[in-house]
Amino acid sequence: MLLMNTTDIGHPPITEWDPVDVKAHIEFMGVFGESLVESGELVTAEGLAMPDQAKIVTARDGAAPAITDGPFPESKEFLAGYWIVDVDSTERALEIAAAASASPGPGGINLNHPIEVRQVMSAPEVDV
Repeated sequence: MLLMNTTDIGHPPITEWDPVDVKAHIEFMGVFGESLVESGELVTAEGLAMPDQAKIVTARDGAAPAITDGPFPESKEFLAGYWIVDVDSTERALEIAAAASASPGPGGINLNHPIEVRQVMSAPEVDV
């Protein structure tokens, strides 16, 4: 799983970009995703809404769940989207992450977002 973290440090949030830059970024992501489809490596990918639209849901014994707007960590970094890829090696996952990191931002300058690479685990075997 490749997790794209983003931060507003160094550039404005995408909601404030020039429409030409937004279009270039989205086109890059489309071409990038299509290349993973063509190689047979893409399982799924999604961009995520901004953190101000997120909710936290916490179960409560015997009561309705608590639904809040936070608290969220005091950070300007947040998860912007993800890809789940099926690759033959860690090295290939790292190559894909590097390509995703180079997505264009304002003025066409690469954003160089950090991309976290984590293996999706399967459930441990248990005797039934």
